[in-house]
Amino acid sequence: MCTFILKSYNPIVEISKPHFFILNKGNNSGKPLISPCPNCFSIQFNCNQDKEQVFWLLFCLWQANAFYPFLRGSVIPFVVLRDMKSFINENWQRAANQPKQFQNMIEFFQAINKVENQLKQSLKAIDKAKRMMLYQIVR
Repeated sequence: MCTFILKSYNPIVEISKPHFFILNKGNNSGKPLISPCPNCFSIQFNCNQDKEQVFWLLFCLWQANAFYPFLRGSVIPFVVLRDMKSFINENWQRAANQPKQFQNMIEFFQAINKVENQLKQSLKAIDKAKRMMLYQIVR
């Protein structure tokens, strides 16, 4: 059973255990983050394996807009800590009951995410090439 500690992020507190962060404000609420931001939760684990599995579980749920029903607020939507914790526990239980399917899902999303990042890099390179061509013509 995966045990974790979910708290509001505090930049003063140093985290020594395996951890990552979860965005809790805005339309991307629920997005797992490697580095902290002002509006996030920190989630700590006892081992790195649990951290990786929950990270990818949350990534998959975020991609599927699964956090949308938990958004509150009219101007800046946000997710409360209690809802996030219960949602993680509920979905972790589902994943633990189907380990093979869960592992396949993680591998699929990792592969798709890798391709997506490569495409983003290619688009950045194309954009840079366009700008360089324009600069050469304008000079």
